Amino acid sequence: MSQGQPRRPASSEQAQGQDGAIRYGDVFPAVRGGLAKKPVAPQDAATMQSAETLMFGETVKGGPAAAMQSASMRNERMGAVAHDQATDATAEQGVSVSETRVPGRRIITELVAGQAVGQYLAPDDDAPTTGGGGGGGAGAATKITIGEALEAAGYAAGSRPVELSNAAAIQAAEVRATGLDANIPGGLAAEAQSAADSNTLAASDEDKTTLGDVLSDATRLLVADKEVEVHDAARVAMAETRNKEDGTARPGGVAASMATAARINSHSGTRI
Repeated sequence: MSQGQPRRPASSEQAQGQDGAIRYGDVFPAVRGGLAKKPVAPQDAATMQSAETLMFGETVKGGPAAAMQSASMRNERMGAVAHDQATDATAEQGVSVSETRVPGRRIITELVAGQAVGQYLAPDDDAPTTGGGGGGGAGAATKITIGEALEAAGYAAGSRPVELSNAAAIQAAEVRATGLDANIPGGLAAEAQSAADSNTLAASDEDKTTLGDVLSDATRLLVADKEVEVHDAARVAMAETRNKEDGTARPGGVAASMATAARINSHSGTRI
């Protein structure tokens, strides 16, 4: 794939704001308005990592997520942003990956708060295809399952300790995947709940079980799986926000990954 969106080097001192923070306009020249003046925040980068993983199966080397991760890490080191901080524009409008199919190719666009930050051209055969003769739509071949969405959350937010809100979201996801309205002994939700309980007693963050520990093999641990639908994402978001003190879903977390998967599945083969 080729990227059509150039970026200024994040290391350019002249491109940075007076406080030294690297802003969206410094990294992505096409970004305009208020977003261009916002420092790139760690949770923005985590959310884009999750979106790229869901679309491509991994983060794009040298792509928007990698650029955002580099910028946000530098901003965090200099104290311009906090580790759990998300830009208000991305928290409200989100990040997304869109796909437009044209004869023989796909045009994939990555957006932050509705503004394009990266664009790729890929041959149409770069997408998964179903076996057999014609008639199988590409959309059906690219549907993301609940297990895959959970694994993407584990990748994007892997270093975060498992909290009660995470465990509740994972339990809701497992219920939607399996249709069983109870924790399965030894299952994914049971493991997440056990991790959340033990983390409350841990002496330090280094001793805590992380989301990456729990979700890295989510697809295998689920006794059944299904494609993510809008109602699945809504139930998971409800579970996560009900069990979080501030009542919000964490950017790049379980609910955010499920929401991204639902958007991709709803518009697969057209534009997301």
